[in-house]
Amino acid sequence: MSELVLPVYQDVVAAAQRIEGHANRTPVMTSRTVNEEFGAEVFFKCENYQRMGAFKFRGAMNALAQFTPAQKKAGVVAFSSGNHAQAIALAARLLGIPATIVMPEDAPAAKIAATREYGGKVILYNRYLEDRQQIGNDLAEKYGLTLIPPYDHPHVIAGQGTAAKELFDEVGDLDALFVCLGGGGLISGCSLAARELSPGCKVYGVEPKAGNDAQQSFRRGQIVRIDTPKTIADGAQTTFLGDYTFQMIRQNVDDIFTATDEELIESMKFFAERMKMVVEPTGCLGFAAARGLKESLRGKRIGIIISGGNVDIGRYGDWLARAAQH
Repeated sequence: MSELVLPVYQDVVAAAQRIEGHANRTPVMTSRTVNEEFGAEVFFKCENYQRMGAFKFRGAMNALAQFTPAQKKAGVVAFSSGNHAQAIALAARLLGIPATIVMPEDAPAAKIAATREYGGKVILYNRYLEDRQQIGNDLAEKYGLTLIPPYDHPHVIAGQGTAAKELFDEVGDLDALFVCLGGGGLISGCSLAARELSPGCKVYGVEPKAGNDAQQSFRRGQIVRIDTPKTIADGAQTTFLGDYTFQMIRQNVDDIFTATDEELIESMKFFAERMKMVVEPTGCLGFAAARGLKESLRGKRIGIIISGGNVDIGRYGDWLARAAQH
């Protein structure tokens, strides 16, 4: 395999210009309650207010905006449990590109419905028995489509990094940045912005405790593959890091933590009650881990990326009810 050319901060700057006017510049929110609990200044970058409800729109738009006329005409194919699916479908619709999306049949119904509403042609598969990458590759080859994977692609990574660029542009230097981690596209891009705009900032990834493949990979210095984890954080049910994201995490990330499903539910409840925000389980990863580490964060300036708010409302109500009983 030829050596990968990893994205650099200049690619994030170019992505920011490319997606301007298409992607929302999402709000940075604070909570006096959180600041008092942490004894720190905490800034939430709220990608749950991004178009289609998650940061994924940034990377999708940046990737599709660079298609040649021939690629645009033939169309795009993507595979995703939900947010990348919706992001590609919406970006494709805005740019007039036909989109085919491979989604697991047990993905949240709201995410499948939204992907279809954005104009994506959805093909369902069994995530425990079938290989989504193989399905995507086969479709690309058969119909001449361009495959845009959910995280392991330089244009996707650069696009995702614009979330952290906006955060640093708005609040200045930070001591630590907590980023949700599934396949690693978001943290790879955000780490580029952190290293350039706030060089002293520690960058921490957070993944579900049941699916800590990135943590294991980080510790061992090689990509570790796991079975599909059973976790409510469906956006982080990845089984291994990509070639790009693994290298970038090794270079630019300081450590990787995990959060349990119970901690994610507690965080969802907090966001709903105190900050009046709907945040999906995956979007709670950064906050859940930071809460567990708050003693070491006293007196610091902390950034937390909330990755998205696309959650099945029925399940969401059940989780909040469960949390309320504790």
